[in-house]
Amino acid sequence: MFGDMDGMMAKLQEAQQKIAEARASLNNIIVSGESGSGKVKVTATANREIRSISIDDSLFEDKE
Repeated sequence: MFGDMDGMMAKLQEAQQKIAEARASLNNIIVSGESGSGKVKVTATANREIRSISIDDSLFEDKE
């Protein structure tokens, strides 16, 4: 059962390395979205890091 503990540990370390590489690659994937009216736009990485937010000036006008 525990005969190949070294092999299992090596596989675990390899899997951890692959996970770290995959997480790092998420920083290179850029996603964007916008509201239905196009007045709000957001750009972020696939790692959920916001890169930019654009809000149309008309949304800041006083409507009263």
